[in-house]
Amino acid sequence: MTLVLTNDDGIDAPGIRALQAALPGQATAIVAPDRPLSGCSHQLNRGGAIAIEPRGQAEHAIAGTPADCTRVAVSHLYPDARWVLSGINAGGNMGADIHVSGTVAAVREATLLRVPGIAISHYIQNRRPIDWSVATRLANKVLAKLMQSAPEPGQFWNVNLPHLQADDPDPEIVLCGTCTQPLPTEFKVENGQFYYMGRYGDRARDPGADVDVCLSGSISISEIRLW
Repeated sequence: MTLVLTNDDGIDAPGIRALQAALPGQATAIVAPDRPLSGCSHQLNRGGAIAIEPRGQAEHAIAGTPADCTRVAVSHLYPDARWVLSGINAGGNMGADIHVSGTVAAVREATLLRVPGIAISHYIQNRRPIDWSVATRLANKVLAKLMQSAPEPGQFWNVNLPHLQADDPDPEIVLCGTCTQPLPTEFKVENGQFYYMGRYGDRARDPGADVDVCLSGSISISEIRLW
């Protein structure tokens, strides 16, 4: 029984290797976009050909979106898939982000196909580089907790890791709701061009919801229900 790993940052992104490293001893297969597609949401191929490029043992680069990758993996390459795990995304996907995130869409598609899934993202604080070894350690801890049993039909998990230093202690894991506040809407207009100016880390937050939890330094785990 295979764990399918995908993302929206592309098959060459370091986050998907960090996710694979968080699953030692597990049978994993990588089925990920052949290029970065961050923010593509739940786009799907609507009838054209989808190229499948083998990249090695149990690895395929897909000329499609993250949701396409899930479909190709579950319906064709790995019909015995036990889970679909998406990430680790370079950047948070919490609150309103879940509606535009390709990382989350890959798992939402898996849920629609009746395969359990977990999306994992990593908040980036002040553009500091991610320590992927820390991300692997935290993801391992979270996955060990969540994969003890499959979620109920129509439900998946959305995880956001805080931005920590290598010598920071492991943070608290908090089960929480999703924030209802919008992404930053501050803007400027110059020469007829509209620019968003809001800072992601300064976004509005509901107390105790995923944005508040993750930006405060804990791991947020939110249950997303489709039905």
